[in-house]
Amino acid sequence: MSEEAIRRVRVGENEDFSKTQSIGQRIITPVRFSTDPRDVGWVRENIPCQTACPADTNVPAYIRMIIEKRYGRSYELNRMANVLPGTLGRICSRPCEDSCRHGWPGNGEPVAICHLKRSAADFKADGHRITENLYTPSGKRVAIIGAGPAGLAAAHDLTTLGHDVTMYEKEDIAGGMLYYGIPEFRLPRDILNVEVHNALRLGVDLKTGYAIGTGSDDIRVSDLLKQYDAVLLTTGCAAAIPLPLRDLERGYDITRDVADAENGLDFLVELHRGVEKSVGKKVAVVGAGFTALDCARVALRLGADDVTIHIRTTEEYIPVTREEIHEAKKEKVKILGLRTPVEVITDDDGKLTGVKFVQNRLGGWREGGRRHALPIEGSEFIEPCDTLLIAIGQQTVNDILDVQVDLDRYGNVRLGEDGMTSVPGLFAAGDYVRGSSTVVEAVGHGREMAIQLDTWMMGRERRKKVVKIEAVPEPLRERSFDFIPRQDMPTLQMDDRFENQVNEVETGYDNDLAFEEAKRCYLCYHKYEIDVDNCIYCRACIDVAPRNCIKMVDGVDIKEDGTYGELHEVKEWNQVGAIWIDNNECIRCGACYMVCPTKCISISKHEIFYQDI
Repeated sequence: MSEEAIRRVRVGENEDFSKTQSIGQRIITPVRFSTDPRDVGWVRENIPCQTACPADTNVPAYIRMIIEKRYGRSYELNRMANVLPGTLGRICSRPCEDSCRHGWPGNGEPVAICHLKRSAADFKADGHRITENLYTPSGKRVAIIGAGPAGLAAAHDLTTLGHDVTMYEKEDIAGGMLYYGIPEFRLPRDILNVEVHNALRLGVDLKTGYAIGTGSDDIRVSDLLKQYDAVLLTTGCAAAIPLPLRDLERGYDITRDVADAENGLDFLVELHRGVEKSVGKKVAVVGAGFTALDCARVALRLGADDVTIHIRTTEEYIPVTREEIHEAKKEKVKILGLRTPVEVITDDDGKLTGVKFVQNRLGGWREGGRRHALPIEGSEFIEPCDTLLIAIGQQTVNDILDVQVDLDRYGNVRLGEDGMTSVPGLFAAGDYVRGSSTVVEAVGHGREMAIQLDTWMMGRERRKKVVKIEAVPEPLRERSFDFIPRQDMPTLQMDDRFENQVNEVETGYDNDLAFEEAKRCYLCYHKYEIDVDNCIYCRACIDVAPRNCIKMVDGVDIKEDGTYGELHEVKEWNQVGAIWIDNNECIRCGACYMVCPTKCISISKHEIFYQDI
């Protein structure tokens, strides 16, 4: 199918009205909004990418807009959910791709959803206009502590709801760990700064260099609670977890005594504050997350000759994207598994010379799909190094509060059903509540808490999630699209990567690559449905179906929550109650729609939508 055949031309896009016989035609498509459990359940079951996204991003819709070359609309569909599309299009942890139906067994590789998010941001017009639905001023005032992803998302939504928002940030520049924790070769600062500005442009009063705490020069939370109608804590996980070595007191930080050992989080934060950093020639990184990989790749750019990441289990259980691991390895980062550090080795002058590890074996399964690492007795060995970067996780800091809040056993704040802490008027969102997580999780939780905070202040719900249902006039996919391979992300040549700290490694799709990759999407938000009253049971749809997606059934289960359950298939025609399209198997090729003699098959678009009440 050609690009022209796929793209639906709309009024205002390339029409020529210069001829007298040209007539502009307005097409009105019926739209309805539903909170019916069957509709909500269908979306959650059949659009796995959106269900997996903590921010509820409408993935199929924005990918479809890329096929139509409507990049601005694609960007806005992203921004309705995740506020920072150009940023997340580069550094998102991509839970959507892990759930993508295209990546299920037999279907090939997942669609490059994250890369396409970036494409929408890269290709939108320079003069693209952001539009948002705005409430009138409410007269309510909210203080947000922390300008990281959760705070930015909450601040944006609260301003659209009509509230006056003041944001307090201890650093000089907003962005939180997006700015101070992620290297520029992964996230260019000009992209981040523009999106942060756009999130705050509706009137947020950003106060940088303001620390919240209990010191004489700090701003106190108790004072903010008196000055504002509500306060939202979004300070994240600001403290690195110390390396638990053998024979050391629990919680003791080895970096206090060993000058060449540094916590990876502090290493990156200081680097992005402008502090000149240096490393030795042989660098050991302990940890298995994004911070560990970032530290390793930064160390190479600072002049290290040999960089090794040491992990407790094996590479397949590292909770980062496969592409991040691939790029790190291309840059000659080594990843060595099944080892736990037990001692830091120094010479007589206290200078770091190596790390002693114990060999591990894999044990049983942990919660979250990872494995236990079990030490093997008597298997200790030493790895030489002259710099140690520790990146085993982060934790929340609560000593900034001068009010008493209830905490869970991990030291994270507890929230009630309304999103409020145990202190009236004090809310919290993001990593400060859930512990160290991902950027998209923080954004999603920040938006969720903004709605709950608004509901509490205004005394009623004013914005809620519904299912927007709209008719689709014709199939928008071809069967041949299933066989398009995943398009690789272009990257910089190796020599160009190490010129400085800021050359972006991933250069982005061009228009052709984005178009090809977008065609792969199954458009899972399209629901194919048979009108059983008009069906004549001719089997034409079953005969042309390329998969086992159209089934003869005598019934379907309805779960307690009102959603559809299991289909009950039958083989004999005298038992058939209906011909049913199994949208879990459907690839939206449209073959059934085209062949149906009675036109009893309809297509509708189901989207999660925030409705202002």
